[in-house]
Amino acid sequence: MFEIRVICEPDDADRIGQMLAAAFDTGPARQYPTRDGKRTRLYFTAYHRPVTPESE
Repeated sequence: MFEIRVICEPDDADRIGQMLAAAFDTGPARQYPTRDGKRTRLYFTAYHRPVTPESE
């Protein structure tokens, strides 16, 4: 298990969440504004996907 933090434009948050979910097993994003309030901080708990013969 590991944590991923992304700082992005608010309009990009959903797309980034989908991309990370495609690459890793992730839980729901925890979303907070940045200190300046202009961007969004996303925190994901993620797990490496098991290696299978199809993914090699």
